This record gives sequence, structure tokens and C-alpha cells, in this order.
Amino acid sequence: MAQTPLRIGLLGAGTIATSNTGYLPGLAEMRDQVATVAIADVAVDRARTVAARFGIPAVYGSLDELLHHDGLDAVVNITPIPFHGDTSRQVLAAGKHLVVEKPIATTVAEADELIDLARVNGLYYVVAPPNMLQPNRVHAKRLVAAGVIGQPCFARVRSSHGGPAAGAWPLDPTWFYQEGSGPLLDMGVYGIHDITGILGPAKRVVAFSGITEPVRTVRAGPFAGTKITVTADDNTLLMLDFGNATFAVVDGTFNVNAAKSPQIEIFGRSGTINLNNQTADGSPPLEVFRFDAVPGIDGWITPRGGMGDSERQRYRRAILVKHLADCVATGTPPVASAEHARHALEIMVKAIESARSGQALDLQTTF
Repeated sequence: MAQTPLRIGLLGAGTIATSNTGYLPGLAEMRDQVATVAIADVAVDRARTVAARFGIPAVYGSLDELLHHDGLDAVVNITPIPFHGDTSRQVLAAGKHLVVEKPIATTVAEADELIDLARVNGLYYVVAPPNMLQPNRVHAKRLVAAGVIGQPCFARVRSSHGGPAAGAWPLDPTWFYQEGSGPLLDMGVYGIHDITGILGPAKRVVAFSGITEPVRTVRAGPFAGTKITVTADDNTLLMLDFGNATFAVVDGTFNVNAAKSPQIEIFGRSGTINLNNQTADGSPPLEVFRFDAVPGIDGWITPRGGMGDSERQRYRRAILVKHLADCVATGTPPVASAEHARHALEIMVKAIESARSGQALDLQTTF
């Protein structure tokens, strides 16, 4: 029997919805599984333009109107960071499954409330980023668990870029640099999800954090020349303690204008794992260095087969919506879970606290 498409509404009609790597181009590739029936944005004219471009039948100017759309099954929440908690609460309270952009909320208490609300209402709750759906991350987790590189000792994780003011961002990027947002919540969350997804929950965090440039100038695009007063830390480095003398360094900064190193390097007692995203230079998505890679010879191995990310390339950001639809259809708990997202949020909140206090702080959450 054919699966009935999951009927979803998008909350937000900005760049993350419409860009080539965003949600709507990917949703167009899964019409047999997901039907995009409505879109809402407070900038309703923009929502109308997006709806006409992508063939979305219903347009609303508020979340409340969207939630009253007849037959709606789920909402994809792609509002700005400061609004994630309140809007997600309304979606879950209305009995709709939810995909929400990262981070899950801005406080751990708020994340606790949202997780409890989803559980009580029997709802599936998927939270970005989709990192641990990527084949190279999944395979790296298996390799570490199987002891292929021995005991993990430390990792270096790069998850940042130069910030939206450094490029031709199509909308006003000011809010990315304001208190309640910033690169740790926007970009550091990727690396935190990566390394905790592969090594498991962390136990402690210590960090340095601050503002490198009090005023940023937008370099290009429609807002070129705009001066942005920076009120959120724009440069954070944190170290995670996983126990058993296993550590990781993760960045959350708008100061990585260029880099050539792997996104993730995990160093073990008997080997190393390198992980890359899709790169123009053709770097493999996964490389493994092992003692005795072949008898008597140490060296690098590039696993063959099953390491591409064709689903991510096809569905773009909407891979998270496909994941939700798969979970609803099969009754399987999400990999991109709210509990993992809550752990990442606690790490970020306590990283800033650690930077202010100069203390290493214990973590209470897990997943």
C-alpha cells in the first residue's frame, strides 16, 4: 500500500527555505512522501512570492493561521534562532510533528519543556543539524566503537565560517551578530553535534569566548556597507571532556574565512580518522590512518562504497523532513533527536558561562 504523504507547513520564507541548499528545492524531490501544503511568514508578501515559485497552495502571515490549516500533520520551523523556543512550543501544543532548525532553544529549561510536550502529545520531534544522518559520520561512529583507531585521545573539530557579513547574504544579516544569536549557536552547533554524535555525550566543557570586532561591515550583497554593532560573542573556542582522558576542541566563530584542514580529525592510540564535507578539491569524505593498515605497513585507507552522501545532495536541508517522514511511517525514534540537540545546547550555554567564569563546568544532560 502506498504511503500517504506527510502534509507539512513551512514557518519561514527566508534564505534557508529557498536557497539551492535549503528546504524547498529538496522538498520538491520527495513529493511521494511529503506534501508541502502551506507556508507562513510575518513578511507575508515574501511568503506569497515563495509560494508562487514553489507551487505551495496556501499562504499565511502568522503561525496561528498556519496551525489552523486543515489536515496539517507537521511544521518545519525555520524562524531565526531567538524564536525557536516559543514557536516550537506552539507547534507541539497544537499536536503537530516538528522539524526545527538549530539550536533547539536558547535555554536548557526551555528545551526540557519542549521535549516533555512532544512526549506527552506523542509527537515526533526532529532537530537540525542533519550531521549524524551523513554516511561518513555514521561510518566514523562505527569505526570508533569497533576500536579501529584504538582509544580516542583527542579531536579537532572545525565547524565555522566567516559569517554572513563576509559574503553576499541576501537578507539583512544583523541579527546573526546580536545577543541571543551569534556563531556559537549558528555554527558551533554543527561541530558539537558531530563530535558528540561520534564519541557520545560529553561530561565537561571549558571555553574562551569574546568579541573580536565590535562593529562588522557587510562586504557584499544587497546590504553591502551596512555597519553591524556586534553584541554576541563572535569568537568562541571550547574544549569538551568525554572522560577517560578523551578531549575535543570545537570552534564557534565568524572568523574562519578560509581553511584547508579536514572538518573533523579524531586521533586514537592506534590510528586517525579524518572527515570532510563535500569539497571542491575532491578530498574523500572519510580517511582512516591505521598501524598495520596492511601487515607491517602503516598508512591511510579510504573506504570504498557507501560513503557518498547522495541523499543529502538530492534532498538538501530537507533531509531532515525526510527523516521525520521516515520516523512517522516506521515508528522509529529520530537520530536527529531533540535529546541530542538539548545536550548540544547545554554545551553551548555552559561554554559561554565557562568563558565568563574561567571554570570548567560539568554537563548534566545526555542522549
